[in-house]
Amino acid sequence: MCLAIPGKIIEISSDGNTATVDFDGIKQNIIIALAKDAQIGKYAVVHAGYAIEIMDEKEALTAIEQWKEIAEDQDLELSDML
Repeated sequence: MCLAIPGKIIEISSDGNTATVDFDGIKQNIIIALAKDAQIGKYAVVHAGYAIEIMDEKEALTAIEQWKEIAEDQDLELSDML
């Protein structure tokens, strides 16, 4: 099962097609070619390694907290869900 989880864009490649995203301390490289307005410091909703949408920071932080609660309820770490 793949989930769409928000992460903060912390670095963008020189070609502008990939980025490093921080998921609450877990860093992954993703493809941002599909996400309009991807910029360092913005939050991207990531699904299967692709940024599919840029979202508001407040909404992203709320969603991250909800994902952490879900992981905790399932006796998992957030990293287990990525």
